[in-house]
Amino acid sequence: MSLSERGGAALQWELLRERVSSGARSPLGKARVLALEPSAEREWIAAQQTRTAEMRPLVTAGALFNFRGLIDPKNLLDKARIQGAALEAAELLDVLAHAERVAEWTQLVMSPPDAVRCKWPAIEALSAPLLEFDLGGLLRTLQGKIEPDGSLADDASPDLARIRREMARQHRAIEDTLRRALGRLSEDGSVQDALITVRGERFVIPVKVEARRKVQGVVHGSSSTGQTVFVEPLETIEANNELVRLLDEEQAEIHRILVMMTRAVATNAASLQLGAEVLAQVDAHQAVARFAEDFACVRPSFEGEFALEQARHPLLEMRLRESDGRITPLDIMLPAGPREMIISGPNTGGKTVALKTSGLLVLMAQAGMPVPAMRATLPLFTAVYADIGDAQSIEQNLSTFSAHVVNVDRISRVADDRSLVLLDELGSATDPEEGAALAVAVAKHFLARNTWTFITTHLTALKVYAAGEAGVFNAAVGFDEATLSPTYELRLGVPGASAGLNIAARLGMDPAIVEVARAQRTTQQADIARFLDELHNQLGLAAQERETLAETQRKLDNERSHLAVEGRAQMQAYAREMRRDLEKLIEEFEGQLRDTVKAIDDKTVAKKIARDAAVRIAGLKREFGERFQSTVAAKDPTPASAKKQDNKREPKAGDLVRLKSLNSEGRVARVIDAKTLEVNVGAMKMRVPMSDVLEVTPVRERPIDAVRRRGGGVHVQSSSSDSDYMTTEINVIGRTADEAEGEVDRFVEQAFLAGLPRVRVVHGVGMGILRRTLRDFLKNHPHVASITEPPYNEGGQGATVVELRN
Repeated sequence: MSLSERGGAALQWELLRERVSSGARSPLGKARVLALEPSAEREWIAAQQTRTAEMRPLVTAGALFNFRGLIDPKNLLDKARIQGAALEAAELLDVLAHAERVAEWTQLVMSPPDAVRCKWPAIEALSAPLLEFDLGGLLRTLQGKIEPDGSLADDASPDLARIRREMARQHRAIEDTLRRALGRLSEDGSVQDALITVRGERFVIPVKVEARRKVQGVVHGSSSTGQTVFVEPLETIEANNELVRLLDEEQAEIHRILVMMTRAVATNAASLQLGAEVLAQVDAHQAVARFAEDFACVRPSFEGEFALEQARHPLLEMRLRESDGRITPLDIMLPAGPREMIISGPNTGGKTVALKTSGLLVLMAQAGMPVPAMRATLPLFTAVYADIGDAQSIEQNLSTFSAHVVNVDRISRVADDRSLVLLDELGSATDPEEGAALAVAVAKHFLARNTWTFITTHLTALKVYAAGEAGVFNAAVGFDEATLSPTYELRLGVPGASAGLNIAARLGMDPAIVEVARAQRTTQQADIARFLDELHNQLGLAAQERETLAETQRKLDNERSHLAVEGRAQMQAYAREMRRDLEKLIEEFEGQLRDTVKAIDDKTVAKKIARDAAVRIAGLKREFGERFQSTVAAKDPTPASAKKQDNKREPKAGDLVRLKSLNSEGRVARVIDAKTLEVNVGAMKMRVPMSDVLEVTPVRERPIDAVRRRGGGVHVQSSSSDSDYMTTEINVIGRTADEAEGEVDRFVEQAFLAGLPRVRVVHGVGMGILRRTLRDFLKNHPHVASITEPPYNEGGQGATVVELRN
């Protein structure tokens, strides 16, 4: 359903469509954009906005489709459907180019580029009917058969190729005969020129009139001077007759081929017509998408409020770009409740621009176009009425004021609560007091009808009305008192000063005249003007203070974050140094203990003491680690607010998490489900419940991980010292017994400290020496509770499963 009215010429909707249509790549796409009209159907608008949004990645990626060659084939298809009709070769060339575009688009939809793959369901749905057709047969019938000049190629059919070969031979034979005749006649000067020409599709030679009787043959005409006759010698008459016959046969074959091609076009008429309709829409959407990208447009939403944030008039922005100027964005927003805005302020300050921007962006949004703004939320209107500009009409004998009154009266009778009304300088061009009274009455009428209304004015009465009436909102265009020039900003919630005398002074009017004008104002008028000037100055200062405070707050936040990072780094460095010192002391104590045990003569007692001491030391190490981590966590300089914020984040693969049960930090290997994580803690890989996570620290992706994720072909072998990786298995195949025993000892030590319940040692079968040596060693290891041989399918005699003590 189209809008019952869309603001007339004042909003320049036609001009905008023309500018947007320049981005189309085919006449059909351009015509589609030029025919765009605003609609009040929410579903239609949503479909248009979605298709345009899906085309924008294609535009930004530069993967635009070639729409050139697209035509409206209706007339050609109607002609092709006539029994026995033949399209001209040039017309078939147009159909071929069109069919190629349709086939290429169908292929693009089936195999889209990466920029839109799985991201344009609305465009796929629009193009889906085309996938039911196959234009391959038509393309094979037409491609390569028609030359660019519109003639049929020799290989358009085998018969045509044969005929043209015979014609070429006949040409050569005739030319050879005529050259011999010319040679004979040239000796006695009977020919005018030694050349062969054509008259009436027959090859002839030019002979002088006086030598006509020397040449036996048929005369086919004379020159304009009458000095030369064109004679077909007797010896070439049969050959020329044969050539004429071949020409007739060629034309018949060409007609047959064109009829055959035309029949193929008629057979594919449905797909060709459907292709034109679909591609016209797609071309129109890409033209709108190109415009949206050029002007940083956003998709509007329709939710019952009027809010245009950082809105720009597209036609004004185009004009300013041409002169290297910059547009000042406007915030045009009505808070919840009010439906009427009174915009006041100085001349040339942008009041009318705000009015036109509101109206034009509404039309764009309801025509399915993105709008040039940072955010756009609008009601869904059924009509847009505008009374903007000089409406004087000499033909209708109406003055400017009368024409405005007639138009406003018409609007007041038809506008309702789903209408947008835009009134420029309401109540002007007549006596100020009567105009003000009329303006307030009109504004009250639209307010009573709950109509969305924007009114620009210089009248104080309207400003006072807006300030005291519920449901009406004041707004002002800015004015810089220092430079006596408008700022083109729209300030919401306050009325604006007209600043007419200030502007007159800025434009160079005689200062004496301006001073006299100031003296003529009443005390009340001067007080109101002074109050408004001071109000806007205070608003400007308040805005500057807000910006200064915001910048100061940003600096404080950055400094706080920087100090927190530095403090944490220092704490971690200090903790690492303390851990190294303490571990060194423990190693020295262990060395002294081993020396003491060796000094005991009773080996049985010494072995028992060594085993008990190893268990006790391992327990002390674990207890020390837990206390150490608790101390570090307690001294963590990270602000509590930052920790709380991190804790709200759901852990992801690669994040660092602190576990309550171990009071230690690990890296998330993967998220198993909503309640369980797999975490690497030191040399240990374990599953933990989500409730065990005390803190989450997001970690930036490493460059090498990014390359792996993108399939960059980079492979890195993880070493066993990688603190984020823990395997429960060690492979010592190929080691000597001593080497294997040392590696297994270190591996079991790490697994025990990490709290693993069991590990697996792969030693192979071989002669059985390595298996026996390691199993004997493990049976007497202080951290080993038991050893077993796994099932055959898990290694059998080639491996040993080691159960570790608690």
